[in-house]
Amino acid sequence: MDSVPRKRRHDENLRQRLLDIAAERVARHGLGALSLRSVAAAAGTSTSAVYSLFGGKIGLLAALHERAFRRLGAEQAAVGVGDDPVEDIVQLGLAYRRSAVADPHGYRIMFGDHVAPTDVSPELREAAAGTFLPLLDAVNRAVAAGRFRDDVPPAAIATALWAKVHGLVSLELGQFVPPTAGDPAEIFESAVRAAVRGWSSD
Repeated sequence: MDSVPRKRRHDENLRQRLLDIAAERVARHGLGALSLRSVAAAAGTSTSAVYSLFGGKIGLLAALHERAFRRLGAEQAAVGVGDDPVEDIVQLGLAYRRSAVADPHGYRIMFGDHVAPTDVSPELREAAAGTFLPLLDAVNRAVAAGRFRDDVPPAAIATALWAKVHGLVSLELGQFVPPTAGDPAEIFESAVRAAVRGWSSD
């Protein structure tokens, strides 16, 4: 008689549930609130499951950081490369906001003071830095096409545009946008398009 395969207890669904719970706790209350015991209890499992899946608290934090940046990177990569690099920049900004709104806890993990770049492995730092490359590539293409001014390094232009997008998203997630300002999505797109026009070579 064939034996019935034993169901895996520590599967990917549990891993993602633990990450969701940990991300919310860190984003809302800081690293001090992250207890493996409390995270495991909230997920309906044991601390041994956390150790089995992540190796401990440091591994859990690294996994939070990696998941958040990989989600952002996937949103950026999905924009692709179009015929108009300037419109690509706008679309990259919109994708950045979509990613943040869909995963606000992950966004705070990425850019809060909970996990510093020096706290993660070189491989994770490289993955995080890679999320900036689609924007830098689009800016380089815009400069090469004569659409953007060429008296400022493309990396500086890309950084300024990223800072604009980052600031707008942070205000929205922090609920600091005045209600009288209108729909946050419309404000965001208008502001991004205005910032892009500011770098025009015309």
